[in-house]
Amino acid sequence: MLWTLLTWIVLGLIAGAVARLLVPGRDPMSIPATILLGVVGSFVGGFLGYVLFDKDFGEGALQPSGIIGSILGGIVVLLIWRAVGGRSRALHR
Repeated sequence: MLWTLLTWIVLGLIAGAVARLLVPGRDPMSIPATILLGVVGSFVGGFLGYVLFDKDFGEGALQPSGIIGSILGGIVVLLIWRAVGGRSRALHR
């Protein structure tokens, strides 16, 4: 259980950091927020991979395609976060 949690944290940090590097612009996020971005992005990437390619978790989660899916999911989540956050910032001005 502890190993799984630590793996999620490390991979979430890596996927979130890479997603933030690939999307241009400034994102003032803390390290825990970056980890959360990566973990949520991993779920989104896994869901999209399942829907598009009909692959399941039982076929292996820790593989290059899973990490790439986590990064792509992180990019999707970050873009959605910016779109929602941008609207709320515009309303408060």
